[in-house]
Amino acid sequence: MTEKLAQTSRLSLTYEEFGNTDAPVMMLIMGLGMQMHSWPDEFCAAIADKGFRVIRFDNRDIGLSQKFEGSRAPRPWQLMLRSRLGLRLKVPYQLHDMAEDLISLMDYLNIASAHIVGASMGGMIAQLVAASFPERTISLTSIMSSSGAQSLPQPSAKVLLQLTRKSATGEQAYLVNAKRTWQMISSPAYPLDDAALEERLLAAYRRSYYPQGLGRQMAAIIASGDRSAMLTKIRVPTLVIHGKDDVLVPVQAGIDTAQKIPGARLELIPGMGHDLPRALFPRFVNEIVGHAASTTAT
Repeated sequence: MTEKLAQTSRLSLTYEEFGNTDAPVMMLIMGLGMQMHSWPDEFCAAIADKGFRVIRFDNRDIGLSQKFEGSRAPRPWQLMLRSRLGLRLKVPYQLHDMAEDLISLMDYLNIASAHIVGASMGGMIAQLVAASFPERTISLTSIMSSSGAQSLPQPSAKVLLQLTRKSATGEQAYLVNAKRTWQMISSPAYPLDDAALEERLLAAYRRSYYPQGLGRQMAAIIASGDRSAMLTKIRVPTLVIHGKDDVLVPVQAGIDTAQKIPGARLELIPGMGHDLPRALFPRFVNEIVGHAASTTAT
């Protein structure tokens, strides 16, 4: 695989493809602050081997895609407080802008429609794509994501404090902080391999460490608010996957998402937290591919 830069009508996005270019397309959208390689090669290749053209990419403001330098976002606690009080939130961009980024990448690649798969924040973006661009969406898979409804359970204070810690300076400080985060939110039934985790985190750091983008993406999530009404308008075939032991986006969020999208199928996985454990790759691939293969473009 070779990373490529797409200069779309909106911005520049770095992407990578797996599989036959003539196969049905599956677009993978990653979560908050995560680069496209968080969809591992093995995972992407397994889906491609099932007959799909898989495309992963760096969202705006992360990885090697376009950065929004000079655009400052309020601190998360300020945004959450203003959101709770119903006050106006001024942020550099919102999730619907990131959904339009995906469509612009599809336009650049001459893709008329695709299966849309998103994890965490990527699931929120995928929901917006399915609701706002149904003609471009063959199917939707929303993984460990949420409708954004304020009535849903929130992460514990401990988890929130860890996520909003001041950005680390230097590789080793970053590594210590990032490992602490992943150990806190990962799947309890599928313990992390410390050496493999460290290798993955260092690779991400050395490719692009850009905490400013993470802050702006977090602001986009908070400012985008409750998408419940929008979810009820989704008509494309939808699969919702969620871990029963997710401490970052509690399982009630997945249940709520599936209940609000007409006809959605819900798969709850015991022992899964807020990550994609390698041991679950076969199940993820079978669920996602099975769902996509059961649908056809209109």
